[in-house]
Amino acid sequence: MKKIRLAIIGCGGMGGAHTYWLKSNPDVQIVGLVDLTTEILRTFADRTLSDYQTAPAMFTDCAAMYREVKPDAVVIATPHTLHFEQGMQALKAGCHVLMEKPMVTSAAHAYKLAAEVKKRKKVFVIGYNTPCTPEFFYTRDVIRKKTLGRLELVSGYLAQGWLKATIGLWRQNPSLSGGGQAYDSGAHILNSLCWSVESDISEVFAFVDNHGSSVDINSSINVRFANGVLASIIISGNCPADGASMHFMFENGRIDIDGWSGSWINVFHGNQKLKYPSIPGGSQPPDVNFIDAIRGRAEPRTTPANGIVQSELMDAIYESARTGKPSRPKR
Repeated sequence: MKKIRLAIIGCGGMGGAHTYWLKSNPDVQIVGLVDLTTEILRTFADRTLSDYQTAPAMFTDCAAMYREVKPDAVVIATPHTLHFEQGMQALKAGCHVLMEKPMVTSAAHAYKLAAEVKKRKKVFVIGYNTPCTPEFFYTRDVIRKKTLGRLELVSGYLAQGWLKATIGLWRQNPSLSGGGQAYDSGAHILNSLCWSVESDISEVFAFVDNHGSSVDINSSINVRFANGVLASIIISGNCPADGASMHFMFENGRIDIDGWSGSWINVFHGNQKLKYPSIPGGSQPPDVNFIDAIRGRAEPRTTPANGIVQSELMDAIYESARTGKPSRPKR
């Protein structure tokens, strides 16, 4: 079977992670790299692809890459505010797309991108990791089937020393990042919330603290979903003790889970903890699901619909923080 010709757009840290996962995939041939300068590209290739059988072509312009190597698929791992235009360009070039989170930085762009995906009939996956874990797949199934009764409440936190780690980087430049810790690492737990609950956002009340930065560092977020579920999430960007957890409270039980990577789970039926919940399968990076979906071996674990609901949530978070009042998504 012909290999999927794939290009990497954005040769930073996450571009390297995707290259690591994809270069050994027998279904994939990495044919192109794109970034701002040839120096960045050469350093990246030396670091991540020195042992690759065929060196990919290097470009500082996406349009030239599409013309010359004609990829079947791309991975977009660039600063957040670039995602919309780069995603639209990739779809118009006939490519399947794996886009790093967040998908885009406004709900308006999310709807436009989703419409283009539908028009082009391409696989479009967002690089969220928890949907590709058996623990979160199990949790969503419990919510859907009401195995523990109706889901009523969700609480959670994510903590990271993000403020100090990103000083001077694009992540603290709102023109490139679109926001701060809530949009960056916070996207993991906020997507875990929205992906699991599977409901539109009804109302949001949020407080943020920039800690003197140009972007949000700490956030306290309250969400009412259209299906009645209430959620409270706090995101810390100034805590040296990294970690995350989520707690799903049902009529007849509770699920505690790692909200960042889905690496652990505790399940309670009534007040009795299951010592070893029976959860088959193993975790995989979104890249595996992306390639399997292109091949028709799997359904995408994430779609532009997930990007839409998170974009609506983020727009409402920042609007509420700005006005000091509850905010409703504008659809």
